[in-house]
Amino acid sequence: MSETTPLLRDSAHAHHANGHHTRQHGGSTTFQFLADSSYTPGRDSSNILVRAAAEIWHVTKVTVLSSYVNFLLVMVPLGIVAGRLGWSSTAVFTINFFAIIPLAAVLSFATEEISIPLGETMGGLLNATFGNAVELIVSIVALKDGQIEVVQASMLGSILSNLLLVMGMCFFFGGLVHRGRNGEGTEQVFSAAIAQTTCSLMTLSSASLIIPAALYGVLDQSGSKGKAESILTLSRGTAIILLVLYAMYLFFQLRTHSNLFDAESQNEEGEEEEEEREEAHMGPLAAGVVLVVVTVLVAICADYLVGSIDDIVEQVHISKAFIGLILIPIVGNAAEHVTAVVVAVRDKMDLAMNVAIGSSIQIALGVTPFLVIVGWIIDQPMTLRFETFQTVAFSVSVLVVTYVVQDGKSNYLEGAMCLGLYAIIAVAFYSTPSDAVDVGGIGPHVVSAAKAAIQSS
Repeated sequence: MSETTPLLRDSAHAHHANGHHTRQHGGSTTFQFLADSSYTPGRDSSNILVRAAAEIWHVTKVTVLSSYVNFLLVMVPLGIVAGRLGWSSTAVFTINFFAIIPLAAVLSFATEEISIPLGETMGGLLNATFGNAVELIVSIVALKDGQIEVVQASMLGSILSNLLLVMGMCFFFGGLVHRGRNGEGTEQVFSAAIAQTTCSLMTLSSASLIIPAALYGVLDQSGSKGKAESILTLSRGTAIILLVLYAMYLFFQLRTHSNLFDAESQNEEGEEEEEEREEAHMGPLAAGVVLVVVTVLVAICADYLVGSIDDIVEQVHISKAFIGLILIPIVGNAAEHVTAVVVAVRDKMDLAMNVAIGSSIQIALGVTPFLVIVGWIIDQPMTLRFETFQTVAFSVSVLVVTYVVQDGKSNYLEGAMCLGLYAIIAVAFYSTPSDAVDVGGIGPHVVSAAKAAIQSS
């Protein structure tokens, strides 16, 4: 553990990543032990206890130093204590809200660490699986608690935040940086084929919400007594179909037509592989342990967060729809948002579009139908019949995004348009009274009938 200990593997890695050995910077053992993410003294010790302790500290150090937002990790134990000791609902909600933000960043980092040695195809599939893990965990907790309105709003909010907020910021900041000279403006270019394919899938998901809403309107107008059971049956059947289509989309993207989605990585293959090697700071096993631990912590914080929502609605007088539509997606997508904007500023628009529209497809065709099936299993009437205003907002957003991306070019004005529409929708949901939106999209007076229909079936 002295400064003369040979470090074959770590010194080779440091030389490869930085061009020379870490000690040539004059770094002390104390600095390496506390703040050097590429090397921790003791990892090559012959003593197994010293080596194990050093490895645990190395993984902890690398994880904590992986993102600038991780200073908020102090909120995690504080949020658990607040929930366990029964602090005020405002304190529990606020502390756990800020606690989930760094946990989401760590979850994203651990997923990237696991995906690096698995190769491009399996790594992409893993990122698709865990990319929206925080929203999925929060939604399952809320669904189990009967907060169907929060679940639906959070799903819609995740889609809209990716389609309008993230993509709008990518277009806006990327367009400003690469706007060209006055009078000779330039536009950023991305794959129009990818944009059209993904927008077609988003239009399909929009139709999957419009059809249940239209059926509910017809049955409600006719005074049918079986509308709750009909909406549940339609939603569950539609959910199964959407999950099959999502599986086909993954096969299309990762196997048969992967060439359409790999344009960016093919153009900069050497650079991307070099960046990936630099980021591999811990092994897949250690990253998997981090992934499991963080998932458990997210579930605990989400439980306290969701449990305080009802009191927050009563005290602050904001709707559950606003909490689900705006606040929860901010928690789950913070790390993804920053990544997308950074790569857009670097003029890597294909990567930015994959983050923005790709995440929206995962939510619309994967996570939301999956939650309908989960509700079916745990006897919660989760349906695809969203509240009318939510359905309209989603459909209009998909329409605007389709028109914006269909030419395969972007500029800062188009980004400002997307951001403006997102702001309008956010203000609309913020101004909506908390008792004006139907619970679970099927109305408060229908929930009991829906549960009765579940039990009878």
